[in-house]
Amino acid sequence: MRHVSILIPEAAATVSSVTLTYEVFQKTNAIASKKGSKPPFNVQLVGVRKSVTQVGCFSVRPEITTKELLSTDLIIIPAVNGLTSLALKENKSILDWVMTQYHRGAEVASLCTGAFLLASTGLLAGKQCSTHWEMVNEFRNMFPKVHLVEDQIITDESGLYTSGGALSSMNLLLYLIEKYHNRETAIHVAKSFAIDFDRNAQSPYMIFTGQRKHQDHEIKKAQALMENHVGEKMVVDKIATMVSIDRRNFDRRFKKATSLTPHAYWQRVKMEAAKKSFEVTRKHVNEVMYEVGYTDVKAFRAVFKKTTGLSPLEYKSKYNKK
Repeated sequence: MRHVSILIPEAAATVSSVTLTYEVFQKTNAIASKKGSKPPFNVQLVGVRKSVTQVGCFSVRPEITTKELLSTDLIIIPAVNGLTSLALKENKSILDWVMTQYHRGAEVASLCTGAFLLASTGLLAGKQCSTHWEMVNEFRNMFPKVHLVEDQIITDESGLYTSGGALSSMNLLLYLIEKYHNRETAIHVAKSFAIDFDRNAQSPYMIFTGQRKHQDHEIKKAQALMENHVGEKMVVDKIATMVSIDRRNFDRRFKKATSLTPHAYWQRVKMEAAKKSFEVTRKHVNEVMYEVGYTDVKAFRAVFKKTTGLSPLEYKSKYNKK
């Protein structure tokens, strides 16, 4: 039987992340028992103290403390609420325990914004990581040494697992159940909770808002130019000239400020405009393509699918019911 520790961070845990994780593993045990097998997981809520942790109008009580639990096989770090920087400060001791357990052989999985807690241990340095798509800019600023893959739902590297945003974390739990138990049970659990099995990208759900939390005013002007002239055929050289920066320095400063090259940023702006048009209008793919400055259907479809994981028609069918 594999021991699973669901962490209860101090004043930070998202209750739904904790309860859903607990229920998914308990459902796995119930399915295994019904089939005549021993329950594969021993699941416990773990905190630095056993007293109730209040999260808004909800409360959670750990079953065992980190001092009492000397060893575990798998640690689940749930999503965290509110200011992630505050959560990091209040949970140093529990994160020290995570590092100790990892070096003793335990594996660690973070759900959604729980990646902030996992990354703060230093264990993710140089490794891939996913988190909620709304938090990618803040994450990059706080943990520049981590290789953030914002479109992926699951990462798996060196016994460390991370997941994308919100309920996509359930896909990581299914992945772990399949890895440590079997695929048949993982599929059964997925059907019980009505979770899309084998979903591996959160790109269809992402909303690109740009990276504005920087102090480079000329680059902010360039971003505004791109966003206000989506359908025009301006080239990056012209935008650099309009904000009075030579092209080489423009590329360098833009990437430093936004984490994207100017070309990649403008593509994302155009694709976001296309997505919104598909969501709220009945316009044909070609009409939307011309609106956002593309003239080659094949190129537009390729960039759109790379950005969203769906073709333009698939995206429109998913989000537009007009």
